[in-house]
Amino acid sequence: MATDRITEGPGEARIVARSDVVVVGGGPAGFAAAIAARREGASVTLIERYPYLGGLAAGGMVLVLDDMHNGQQITTTGLCLEMIERMARIGACVFPPEEERTGTWDMHRKWASWGLFDFRAGVKPQPIVMAAAFDPDGWKRVSNEMIAEAGVEVRLNSWFSRAVMDGNRIRGVICETKAGRQAVMGEVVVDATGDLDVAVAAGSPFTHGSYMLTTVFRLGGVDADTAERFRWEEPERFAALDKQARRVIGGSWDRWWLRTPLPGVVWCNCPHMTGLDGISVEDTTRADFEGRKRIYAMVEFIRANMPGFAGCYVIDVAPQLGIRQTRMLVGDYVVTKDDVMDRVWFPDTVARGRDYYTPYRSLLPRGIEGMIVAGRHYSATESAQKNSREIPPCMAMGQSAGIAAAVAAHRGVSLRSVPVAEICARVRAQGGDPGDVPSANAKVLEAAA
Repeated sequence: MATDRITEGPGEARIVARSDVVVVGGGPAGFAAAIAARREGASVTLIERYPYLGGLAAGGMVLVLDDMHNGQQITTTGLCLEMIERMARIGACVFPPEEERTGTWDMHRKWASWGLFDFRAGVKPQPIVMAAAFDPDGWKRVSNEMIAEAGVEVRLNSWFSRAVMDGNRIRGVICETKAGRQAVMGEVVVDATGDLDVAVAAGSPFTHGSYMLTTVFRLGGVDADTAERFRWEEPERFAALDKQARRVIGGSWDRWWLRTPLPGVVWCNCPHMTGLDGISVEDTTRADFEGRKRIYAMVEFIRANMPGFAGCYVIDVAPQLGIRQTRMLVGDYVVTKDDVMDRVWFPDTVARGRDYYTPYRSLLPRGIEGMIVAGRHYSATESAQKNSREIPPCMAMGQSAGIAAAVAAHRGVSLRSVPVAEICARVRAQGGDPGDVPSANAKVLEAAA
């Protein structure tokens, strides 16, 4: 009788590495966790399924690091700011100097084409703030340098497959590789997969949300100065053509192209594809085919119609789809939309983004020992996650998670017993701001213990 299931036979995996901390996922959160844990003296193995580090920052070509400020105050520092500064030194990153972070039209015209404005501001012009536009290959280069300097063992091309469990405690992970199944064992595991792969495999409760999928691409041969002059000097004609371009691509942000640190190269954040599941093989395949189809339709249109784009061509399409939300942790605390929008500060805050705070409890899977989560799949409601999933706060989560993992591994204690005050102190020692001191506009509902 035909069925839709097969039974797998028993198997084994060769243990290829043992370390204090195992980080699964080499995106921004996982990178930060690995570096932070290693700087605390822990041995660290970082596992990544793709042949590069960076996750959506590099493979998804995200381009702009934002949501790291509270007005003019930089709120997300630490490893995120270190990454920005190191990329800038090699010409792979651009950000506005402090004196140019204003709400004037002159500064807006200078920096808005880089995407370095307060996109949440309800005023015109939108103020220029601390944000950074970067080159994805620059991110890969600096990631490799920092990981090597720290002494983290990296295993690329390793797809997480299964959690190694001892009751409710995780002991390691098994990955699928070209060389066969391989096991990496550790005292503490950090799930930085973005889709909660490890925690779900370990039996953690979760929710499943969805958001649009996007296909980012880059164009070469663009005269960005001409394109910007057209925007400002012929606003009515620009608005009409811009509307048509966005209709051709099938949805995009207000600014569908932005400058990059590379001369003549612009970044395009579109198309937007809704109603698709970011972990479905069928849906992601559809998104890739549909996205590329729309990209080339738009290129044909802008070549013929948009000043500055007559000689443009596709340089590359992001190897990773822009996936913003799939599975999310149900942890010891679930962050709500009100928590994010009302700027609620928690006594166990260990990371912060723009105007919101991340409690340590939201990084800990219910019923699972030896595991901590960092990144867009942290414990939050669907609506809360949509407002708190940017790369800088995810890196802040990762830095705190890595420190907590290192402390727990060294002392042989549970993650829940690691003092939050100690995590915050160590984050500050590493140059970060864990959010343990609330800003003046925070809503403080509880006093710190």
